Amino acid sequence: MLVKELVKKIEPELIDVRRYLHKNPELGNEEHLTMEKIMECLKAWNIEYEKRKTGIVAIIRGKQQGKTIGLRADIDALPIKETADVPFKSENEGVMHACGHDVHTTILLGAGYVLQNMKDDLKGNVKLFFQPAEETTGGAERMILEGCLENPQVEHVLGLHVTPDVETGKIEIKAGKLFAASDMLTIRVEGFSAHGASPHDGIDPVVASGAILQSLQPLISRKISPFDSAVLTVGSIHGGTGGNIIADSVEMRGILRTLDPDMRKVMQDRMEAAVVKTGEAYGVKAVLEVEHSYCPLINDAEITGVVEMTSKKMLGEENVIVKKHPTLKVEDFAYFAEKLPSCFYEIGCRNEALECTEPLHNGKFKVDEECIAIGTELQVRNTLALLNS
Repeated sequence: MLVKELVKKIEPELIDVRRYLHKNPELGNEEHLTMEKIMECLKAWNIEYEKRKTGIVAIIRGKQQGKTIGLRADIDALPIKETADVPFKSENEGVMHACGHDVHTTILLGAGYVLQNMKDDLKGNVKLFFQPAEETTGGAERMILEGCLENPQVEHVLGLHVTPDVETGKIEIKAGKLFAASDMLTIRVEGFSAHGASPHDGIDPVVASGAILQSLQPLISRKISPFDSAVLTVGSIHGGTGGNIIADSVEMRGILRTLDPDMRKVMQDRMEAAVVKTGEAYGVKAVLEVEHSYCPLINDAEITGVVEMTSKKMLGEENVIVKKHPTLKVEDFAYFAEKLPSCFYEIGCRNEALECTEPLHNGKFKVDEECIAIGTELQVRNTLALLNS
């Protein structure tokens, strides 16, 4: 059977799987029901797999010798209450597939089904990575450390993500820098508590924290070239126990996003200097702690070129949008792209007639389910193109 015919045959089952996953969302490292559903499908389709703690590596072994291609989907959900009006609404209170990982998982299952039915003609192997914890601890790095890219050795990895910014039937793609690196920031400011009527008896960390916060923002607007990119966000400030008490400490939390490794280091050095020196000026001890999170996602030019060409043949040139600029999103597929020449692209799921227009990470987020068949066929055709190249 042709690829399109196999996709059409399995599409109704894929939609049912997606709706089950959407009704039963699970947070990172807790994806047990999700794994059971994935394994149920793999068993039914006679696809070989290996279960990890909360992740699965499956393999389709082609009859002919060749390279091994990896396909990856993230499987975890978000701590968001669903407010979208759909018949398969989340039954796990306060948890929702608000980033489309249920769709990614379903597309990967669909690609696995099609490729398994074509294995006699495959020139090589295909590994399927059902990856946990993209939204939290970075499950991609853990899967790599556990050996998912070995035995047989994977040469390239492909991944995708739904986007409500683009209409169903279109994709966005870009070679080179695509998404940012991220670093989680904690700023601890230690003062000395006193009565609010006698502030001179204490050392006020709240006032100092305000000054520190003000000192950080000009690092972006005045210390970085307008042609470079970085975003610094402080989204949480906590300190004090009462309105008439000089607090003894304040804690601020934020995130730094950068596209360039050198800029990442420069920003960290400048932030530390601003925090420490401003703290000294206000008589407090101020410390910056940086927790390195995801690395930047950089698409390989050659592999991205193959995906772009294959996608244009399938969708038409007018439906393949080549992005000119990277964005400061983060995505732990970056760890696969750091190890191997890889490509990550975005697939449209927007449909205004179906009210599929809300942004990712929103309680009203919905997808046009037609993107499932499109994504499945794309991943299959891209895989075949790489195996045959």
